[in-house]
Amino acid sequence: MDLFTWLLVGLIAGFGASRVINGTGLGIIGDIVVGIFGALLGGFLVQKLQIRVPIHGLAGTILVALGGSIVLLVLVRVIKRVT
Repeated sequence: MDLFTWLLVGLIAGFGASRVINGTGLGIIGDIVVGIFGALLGGFLVQKLQIRVPIHGLAGTILVALGGSIVLLVLVRVIKRVT
């Protein structure tokens, strides 16, 4: 994937995850950062847990990134509560 695709996937996944978890977006930069790190986390989890993604291509990438972003935001929320 090229840089533009990474940014687009990060923006879509980060915005979707922040809407699901927080109810609002985190701003364009925040959504992209959450989405990119969520994509990395989601890819790692899908590989380690041997989950089969039902959608291929860009849509599958966005789905995995969205799932990873949601997990990331939940972990951040739990860590903030503990500290």
